[in-house]
Amino acid sequence: MSSVPAYPEAPEPLPVGVYDNHTHLEFDPGYPGLELGDHLDRASAVGVLGVVQVGTDLESSRWSAATAAAEPRVLASVAIHPNEAVEYAEQGVLDAALAEIDALAALPRVVSIGETGLDYYRTETDAGRAAQLRSFEAHIAIAKKHELALQIHDRDAHDDVIATLLRVGAPERTVFHCYSGDAEMAAVCAAHGWYLSFAGNVTFKNAGNLREALAVTPRSRILVETDAPFLTPVPLRGRPNAPYLMPHTVRAMATYLDMAVDDLGEQLATNTEAVYGRWS
Repeated sequence: MSSVPAYPEAPEPLPVGVYDNHTHLEFDPGYPGLELGDHLDRASAVGVLGVVQVGTDLESSRWSAATAAAEPRVLASVAIHPNEAVEYAEQGVLDAALAEIDALAALPRVVSIGETGLDYYRTETDAGRAAQLRSFEAHIAIAKKHELALQIHDRDAHDDVIATLLRVGAPERTVFHCYSGDAEMAAVCAAHGWYLSFAGNVTFKNAGNLREALAVTPRSRILVETDAPFLTPVPLRGRPNAPYLMPHTVRAMATYLDMAVDDLGEQLATNTEAVYGRWS
């Protein structure tokens, strides 16, 4: 009998439809399976109206754009993840990869550039960090060129991410995917009109900094995501994540904010459409 955990049962549906603004449905983590249509059908059944499918390299960015073109519940975000940017630079193909991201950005249902940014958790060398920065700045330029949203990956690099955005100029709609900072950083982001997207880790016992950040973020700048198949919310930690499990995170956020679930849902849907537009 397999020891790999299966996908959990579906939660109670949300009373108001919301969107998962960051998911990775191309990943195959080896869990007993759901196909793309199964994921989306399960999501629809619990009030998750659509997803932004996010690329992290050329292959997944191509897949994201093609999937969005064929499936009305999917919009696409395309980019070279900062850790991938280091590998592409070492192979001498980063510029060619960025040129392809620029081309993908012109496709009709590609609504965002990301995930891009800086990741100092895995990259400590000066050369690696320089490649990440070059890639990040190029992605910012692509987002502004095509008037798209920007989805930022920021891991252990808060100060440099913010400094880069201020130095080169952030796109009008800038989202900190899977926000990982504290309340002080959230106030800085709010002052510049940037959006903070909260994932299932906001429910973790040791994530007080995220709940404090959520509390000080203007309601008009809050988004929600799964980052599936990662960051499965409490009470399902250790199981694979998927868009249909997002009601757990939304209900937890409503509790932290002392809001009714339907009021928060309406706000999240309005915010998400302000960033990415409508799915259909």
